Amino acid sequence: MARDFYEVLGVPRSASQDDIKKAYRKLSKELHPDKHKGEKEAEQKFKEVNEAYETLSDTKKKQMYDQFGSADANGAGAGAGGFNGFDFSGFQGGERVDFSDIFESFFGGRGGAARPREERGADLEVEMTIDLAEAVSGVKRSVNIRHLKKCDVCGGSGTEPGTSMQTCTECNGTGQVTRTAQSFFGTIQQRAICPRCGGGGKVPEKACHKCDGEGRYSATEPLDVDVPAGIHDGQSLRIRGEGDAGHRGATAGDLYVHIHVRPDPRFERDGDDVRSVLELNAVDAILGTEADVDTVHGTMTLKIPEGTQPGQVFRLKSKGMPVLSTSRSGDHYVTVKIKIPTKLSRAERKLIEEWKALQ
Repeated sequence: MARDFYEVLGVPRSASQDDIKKAYRKLSKELHPDKHKGEKEAEQKFKEVNEAYETLSDTKKKQMYDQFGSADANGAGAGAGGFNGFDFSGFQGGERVDFSDIFESFFGGRGGAARPREERGADLEVEMTIDLAEAVSGVKRSVNIRHLKKCDVCGGSGTEPGTSMQTCTECNGTGQVTRTAQSFFGTIQQRAICPRCGGGGKVPEKACHKCDGEGRYSATEPLDVDVPAGIHDGQSLRIRGEGDAGHRGATAGDLYVHIHVRPDPRFERDGDDVRSVLELNAVDAILGTEADVDTVHGTMTLKIPEGTQPGQVFRLKSKGMPVLSTSRSGDHYVTVKIKIPTKLSRAERKLIEEWKALQ
């Protein structure tokens, strides 16, 4: 029975994908064949580490592996699903059966032979908080991102300068290896990605001294992010190719910048419109006046007609937020709140009482 994949990587079953990836990177560098040429034991451990990572780094494969135990999850072999002790060697007349199409579907494959794949770089995420005024005008901000950067020594190939790639001896350049397992169907053969070359069919003749043959290394760098005018709180910007660099020149992942817009106590944002409240004293509401109103585009003068009522709303056209990726803007709505005095002078009270008598 194969060793427990979690034990191979030295992580608990509760380990996150980040923990699994870190453990794999550490062990694959320590056990890389270029560092242990001719050492069969190290080569075997290197194969086990790659096999374990191939399963545990894939969500569907990991789920099946966790469900069926510590046997070969890729083949769903004997002992994995409670089929211990059953002899189905005579199934289909005792012939060797290739059910790879069936089991590929269980583990996310598309049927048939395993296909070489490139190890695309991981997507990354960062948070950014801006002021409402910056959301109005747009802003350029610099953020520090820690990512796997394409190696500037080998150009991402993973080979030491002056050396070349050579055919992988594990798969003889096919990028695939064949695994055999026993199940209730009989003997199952499944083609899988070569753990040494990752499906590429070639490996560095000599690993790059800077990136240890990975074609990438960890670095923290500043990145300028252009935040467009009109962006909403909670929206995200996708910056292609700014995630982790791919393995040995493969496609880089993307960077997702999650935007948070800090609220302004003067305004309430309603989609692309803006709302605010204007306090007027009773006399100005009755007689009419002009009032200065703060908008996201600056201060404007609003004409208040006589007889303005409490809760009346005035519209300032196109004085709201810019509509993202257009030349249009929303509107600004001003709601009037009448301020009633709580204390009156004798003269004020006398005038109001005289006015009351006229009603």
